[in-house]
Amino acid sequence: MKKESIGGSKSGKKLMIIGFISIAILFLIFSRYQDPELITPAALDSIQRFAYGFYIVLLACFGAITYGLYIFHREKVERKEKDLFTIIALSTWNSKSRKIFIVTFVCYGIFFSLISGTLVYQPEVNFSIHYGAIIPSGFVAPCCDEPGYMPKIIVYLTDHVGLQIVPINLVLQVLVSYLVALNTSIAVSAFTISRKGSGISTIGSATGLFIACPTCAGTFLSIFVGTASGIALTVALTQLQTLFIAIAIPVLLITPFVMAKKLRNADGSCKIDPTL
Repeated sequence: MKKESIGGSKSGKKLMIIGFISIAILFLIFSRYQDPELITPAALDSIQRFAYGFYIVLLACFGAITYGLYIFHREKVERKEKDLFTIIALSTWNSKSRKIFIVTFVCYGIFFSLISGTLVYQPEVNFSIHYGAIIPSGFVAPCCDEPGYMPKIIVYLTDHVGLQIVPINLVLQVLVSYLVALNTSIAVSAFTISRKGSGISTIGSATGLFIACPTCAGTFLSIFVGTASGIALTVALTQLQTLFIAIAIPVLLITPFVMAKKLRNADGSCKIDPTL
């Protein structure tokens, strides 16, 4: 039984590693087709088909990572060891934590899509008039932009509401939403034991909001600090995009381990009963 658990845990890790590596390779390969000088009418159809395949493979990678996380999480709960990964798994396995995780993941994902520009609302622009769009309609734009920003999925839902799905934003949205949901579900369990660590999680979550679109952060903040200051802040935040990414994700990764220490008994066991 123990060998089977170890094998399951390893298979979960392998699925996650394969998923992340495949996403990196996928982005790298498609970036080679973003030079406008190399795009010919004959090659455009092939790139368009590749763009469709890009999202099929990307969704398959998300599925592999998700299933790998589930296997890894389940095996940690079943083995009940005394490492921090097990404490995190046990503290988020109960019904209450899972409900909090799902609600947070969905709500944060929707909010992130608004901040990052994935969900677009432009009341001053009529898509059918300004862009000649058919309402409703959608298409995949295969070229040409910076690596990670193509292929885009453009969807016109109404004359003023649409979707602009950018690959790098989509990956960041799923990743950050998962980490925020994980932090929230652990924090709820840890709150009754210790109030420490919640500030770190809040900082990480707030920073993570603006990873995919620091320009949106400047626009959002301009409401409070004035237009001129908002424009200057937008430029500054755009230049510091890498810094936002560097700060937010590591903080969101570290915080669960900080809170897990508060949930560990002196003998290394978890203070939370996963069956509740």
